[in-house]
Amino acid sequence: MKITRLSTKQTDFDATLSKLLAFEETADEKLEATVASILSDVKKRGDVAVLEYTRKFDRLPLADATAMELPQAELKAAFDGLPAEQRIALEQAAQRVTAYHQKQVQSSWSYTEADGTMLGQQITALDRVGLYVPGGKAAYPSSVLMNALPAKVAGVDELIMVVPTPDGVKNQLVLAAAYLSGVDRVFTIGGAQAVAALAYGTATIPKVDKIVGPGNAYVASAKRRVFGVVGIDMIAGPSEILVICDGQTDPDWVAMDLFSQAEHDELAQAILLSPDAAFIDAVAASANKLLEQMPRKDIIKTALENRGALIHVADKDEACRISNRIAPEHLELSVADPQAWLPKLKHAGAIFMGRYTSESLGDYCAGPNHVLPTSGTARFSSPLGVYDFQKRSSLIQVSAQGAQTLGKIAATLAFGEGLQAHAQSALFRQK
Repeated sequence: MKITRLSTKQTDFDATLSKLLAFEETADEKLEATVASILSDVKKRGDVAVLEYTRKFDRLPLADATAMELPQAELKAAFDGLPAEQRIALEQAAQRVTAYHQKQVQSSWSYTEADGTMLGQQITALDRVGLYVPGGKAAYPSSVLMNALPAKVAGVDELIMVVPTPDGVKNQLVLAAAYLSGVDRVFTIGGAQAVAALAYGTATIPKVDKIVGPGNAYVASAKRRVFGVVGIDMIAGPSEILVICDGQTDPDWVAMDLFSQAEHDELAQAILLSPDAAFIDAVAASANKLLEQMPRKDIIKTALENRGALIHVADKDEACRISNRIAPEHLELSVADPQAWLPKLKHAGAIFMGRYTSESLGDYCAGPNHVLPTSGTARFSSPLGVYDFQKRSSLIQVSAQGAQTLGKIAATLAFGEGLQAHAQSALFRQK
């Protein structure tokens, strides 16, 4: 396996790194046209269209619209039927994710000025949220926990989950996770038609305020198109990991950490930064040694050869500068004193600190959310959290005395903008 080797001393390093990092999802005109057509059709014909697309794409001949919904009893049965080890692991992960997100809850606040004017902010939860969960080959109960539990902690009134069940195959662990997370309703639909149903509403599926959760290219395109009608969490790109290592971690550990994201798909990106050239050689050797053991070795190999890199850096400062430039989804600090590195690191979705903190722990059970910004968007966005399911309303209660002062200020500015009614509205309250 030939993973790209780079050194910051190379004269073409910046250009080479930029090319390696570049990822622009090629617009598929046929896909986009299909998604646009599906969205329009579901908006017009509702349940009838959803049923037709479910029969066509998922080969699921539902008798009528009511057959799309799974009863809560079936979710409970899935949870109760799990092997004890799986059920306990799911419960422990849910407890940790819930505990972490409870720390994120925002509260309303206000203050009163000397003249009696009160200003503040009211925090309220969204009324209804739609959760998209992949089905079929890609079934991720961890995604159910990471999307549903923060919403519940935030106080969302109703959580609607959609999950495709191609050929009628239901993933029991996903259904169990939905039950454990307190999902209110589950519909066995997927694809762009499910996004449309959540965004526009049908006779059976209620319209939501926000759609969260991962999906394929059709789902991503649909979410992008309905944004504005509803809120969305993000449009996620391929998975990424950046490992910074001082050369003292077991190279097998680091190689497997790179594999952990490379195995997601062929477009995933895994990069190592280290000031120790000999250690980089050791990680490359470990990767070649361990690859044959991996069931998804072909995917890992393609990802690492096409978008992976082993980069020799001069020192800690240079490693931090490159990391901030990359703004990775997952950043592992496999170093002796990770706390000392934090002040220099500004951009990362999640930072995994210390040699024993593998990124995979964050995917399942550490506690923080695993829904993270990708493709450099960690420069301006954050992990999914309780705050994504809460919204803020400004509070303004002006006293009679305050209206005298503020009215003059507002009127002066309004006259300057040529907005007479604005000015008069403020002046009418002058004594």
